[in-house]
Order: sequence, then C-alpha cells, then structure tokens
Amino acid sequence: MADLVQALQIRPATIDDSEAIARIYGHYVSNTTVSFEEQPITAAEMAERITEVVSGSLPWLVADQGARLVGYAYAGKWKGRCAYRHSVESSVYLDPACTGQGIGTRLYRALLQVLREQSIHVVIGGIGLPNPASVALHERLGFIKVAHFREVGYKFGHWIDVGYWQRAP
Repeated sequence: MADLVQALQIRPATIDDSEAIARIYGHYVSNTTVSFEEQPITAAEMAERITEVVSGSLPWLVADQGARLVGYAYAGKWKGRCAYRHSVESSVYLDPACTGQGIGTRLYRALLQVLREQSIHVVIGGIGLPNPASVALHERLGFIKVAHFREVGYKFGHWIDVGYWQRAP
C-alpha cells in the first residue's frame, strides 16, 4: 500500500480529466448521500464545472496513480458576494476502490497548500451526515465543526443533516 501512495502524483486538473472525474463523482451521486445531486452528470457538464472553478482562479487538483485518475479535490466560492472572496468551500472525492490508503489526506493537504499560497482566509467543508470517514479526515486536517443543520437534504427517501467544518488553510 505504501508503494501505491508513494506513486501518487497530484497535479492541476485539465478538461481531459472530465470523464474520469465524472465517473468518480457519479458513484457518489448514484450510491451515497455524500452528494445531494440525484442524477450523475456528464463529462461535458464536469468540464464546465472545472472551467468555472479554474477561471475563478481557484484550484482543482487530481490524483493520478500511474495512468489512472483516482481522486480529485477543488475549492469553489463560498458565496457570490464580494466580501466572501477570501472564503472557499472545499470538496474531495476518491475512486471508491482507493479509499483508506491515505490518498484523500494527501490530496486535501495539497489543496490546502495551494489555498494558503493564494491567501485564502477560510476553507469550509460541508458534510452530509452521518459520514464518519469524512468527519475524521476534516478533523485530522485541523477543521473544526462550526454548524449542524438538521434535515436540510432529502435523498433516497430520507432526510439528511449537514455539518460544516472550517479552518484557515
């Protein structure tokens, strides 16, 4: 396992990564409450999302193992108003076959480093609850829980709580 994590390359996403990113994200959309979307998105839609983030001067990173994209992380605007420009919301997703190997931690740390270099003041992570793995990842990286909204999402026939964690990058 250590060799797999060592072989990991983290780099900025390109439009060419859209199909692999859409595949990874599609798993979470179709099978979990990690994402509140209810229908998988196409590679073309994912390309638009990547373009929107990157054109806003925010990072979208991917993790490659050999020739295979195994995860991604990005930061998007927290809110649209100008005064929020120093705060972002982060997301990280891994190929489900690649969880528990330290890839998410390395990918998230790389994202936080880029955000630090961009002088982002606050990074916010929203988590559909329960999700002990995501909570553990955020808290391991120094995020602190700051909010808990009850029953704000509805998916797969039940109500879902959302918690928010934040940290300075």
